Amino acid sequence: MGSSQTVTVKYVIRAKFDIDGVVEKPDVIGAVFGQTEGLFGTELDLRELQKSGRIGRIEIELQSKQDKTTGTITIPTSLDRVSTAIIAASIESINRVGPCNAKVTLEKLEDIRDSRRRTIIDRAKNILHEWTIESMPSTEQVFREVSETLRVPEVVKYGPDELSAGPNVDSAKDVIIVEGRADVINLLRCGIQNVVALEGAKVPETIIRLSKEKECTALLDGDRGGDLILKELLQVTDVKYIARAPPGKEVEELPSREIFAALQNKVPIEEFKAKKARERRKILVPKQIVEARKELEGTLEAVLFNEKMEQIERLPVSGLAEKLQQSEGVDTVVFDGVITQRLVDIANEKNVKFLVAARVSDVVKQPLKVHLLTFADVEG
Repeated sequence: MGSSQTVTVKYVIRAKFDIDGVVEKPDVIGAVFGQTEGLFGTELDLRELQKSGRIGRIEIELQSKQDKTTGTITIPTSLDRVSTAIIAASIESINRVGPCNAKVTLEKLEDIRDSRRRTIIDRAKNILHEWTIESMPSTEQVFREVSETLRVPEVVKYGPDELSAGPNVDSAKDVIIVEGRADVINLLRCGIQNVVALEGAKVPETIIRLSKEKECTALLDGDRGGDLILKELLQVTDVKYIARAPPGKEVEELPSREIFAALQNKVPIEEFKAKKARERRKILVPKQIVEARKELEGTLEAVLFNEKMEQIERLPVSGLAEKLQQSEGVDTVVFDGVITQRLVDIANEKNVKFLVAARVSDVVKQPLKVHLLTFADVEG
């Protein structure tokens, strides 16, 4: 599967595999996606990473001889070193390809930027040599000019309530509302200057006015305090979007990557309210689903039921997508994992009526024919 986006490759994962049997490239590709899906959530899901252009086309080379198949897997990536290492370890965890036992071994994590670094260093030497020949500005002037580009704008006081804010709140069409001064400072470090802080549990009149005049996004901590402030904002303001720090984290401590990810994944207020309404609604389901939910929690396993709610099969979640593609007559799937867009698409194609899981990915589009439920929805 390829991405329509261009990948700026930083690293290449190179692995080899040995399979006890004869398989083809689609079988290996299916195992790579199927057995790594849902292991670490959507941020490290291979299909989602391809869609966003964070990994490139996965290349498979193989040859079969004497009922054995060997070959290589090559995965280009623009992820950071930690994420690339996790993906590499996930690939090594593949133990089956189709019906055959398999062993995948990491051969190399290649940093393709090494040659570029050498070229840049050599060119820098030439530039420096030419620079010394020409008239150079003073050292003091150089430091002053360079340091200006790194200077973080100062926090200003905004409105009658004198709220901590960035300098661009008035000039910007949209504004980001955060909880406190430390959050404002962190966003300024990231180059985001259209930010203003609530500075308290009670929403100031300045924020109420801003939410009516501009398109406002509330970026809040991922904790209980953030939940309480969000309730207050929903009651007295006209914020248009909701964005949250990851669970248990505060905006002031987030690196820029997580701040931009939270803002990119912001949810329109209507969609947020609809989702909350669904979470509060108790759903009546067959007792087999309730029993399966209790049995499966913490097992990373899945159970398939037919239309009569008779169990067809129980299997690891890592093989669920592949199994669902090969099966017919599945009516309901209950599993201890995350409902991803790929699973929804397969279920829709196979006329599955219910997907019940520990949670639903935030990026899943609500399907027309498949009902998506979480374990919380079916608590008995």
